[in-house]
Amino acid sequence: MSITVLGECVADAFVQPGAPGELGLRVLPGGGPANTATALARLGTRTRLLARLSTDPFGALFRERLTAAGVDLADCPAAAEPSTLAIAALDPQGRAGYSFHAEGTADWQWQPSELAAVDLTGTHAVHTGSLALVRAPGGQVVEEFLARAGAHATISIDPNLRPLLVDPERYRERIARWCALADVLRLSADDLALLSPGTDPEQACDTWHMQGVRLVVLTLGEDGALASLDGERVRVPAVRTRVVDTVGAGDAFTGGLLHHLERRGLLGGRLTGPTLDQVAEACRFAAAVAALTCAVAGAEPPGADQLPPLD
Repeated sequence: MSITVLGECVADAFVQPGAPGELGLRVLPGGGPANTATALARLGTRTRLLARLSTDPFGALFRERLTAAGVDLADCPAAAEPSTLAIAALDPQGRAGYSFHAEGTADWQWQPSELAAVDLTGTHAVHTGSLALVRAPGGQVVEEFLARAGAHATISIDPNLRPLLVDPERYRERIARWCALADVLRLSADDLALLSPGTDPEQACDTWHMQGVRLVVLTLGEDGALASLDGERVRVPAVRTRVVDTVGAGDAFTGGLLHHLERRGLLGGRLTGPTLDQVAEACRFAAAVAALTCAVAGAEPPGADQLPPLD
């Protein structure tokens, strides 16, 4: 596989108007890593997902969506535990607020034996993040896998903080260790505010560079994105679009970024190849992917036919 994505699948249940005395819910497959894997595969990158997929009905929903997108699920363990459920309500701007049902669910129960046998031959990059990287007991297992994968593959991490499930202090305790493991760190403005309240984005980038990560990309919503490559910086504007909701936009951006870097032959090893101009080009492409995702309901990243072809 060109890119391997490791992390959770989450059933996103969106609140909808129901009959009096009833709560209407529309359940869609989600989860940050699963959304990123879907984006990569729809864009045309050969993609494998490592996820503990439950045998419950939600697990079947995840498998159907990911397989339809072209994601390889051959190395996904079949988990006896239930799937993680998130109840999502949208505000007037289309931003989702979540409540989670995640105790004892499949996504966080990684065992060393489940990842030890994963063949990384041909893997140019490994992307992970979100809850699977920080929740016990599996978070430590995921970190150990990244350390092994980093000997040959580019490592990409999206912390994707979820303060309702994990105290931000736990992310703060681990971010330096993740920067030492990672070559690419992608965060949102909300992540930055939770990780380091009041810190200037440029200052945060410099801190993370000193901790070891080469490329930091901060997505700033309607203000576009800030990319910092070893301290050299560029800002990329957002692509204007009619926003239906912002669910999965950050995950789609990450998928677009990694897809573009892969197509340019820049992934693999310690990310020593890209120039700042090449990073800016990748971010512009990623912004277009994110905008198309915002223009439809739910985490539905576009296919390659909806974007200008890459050489």
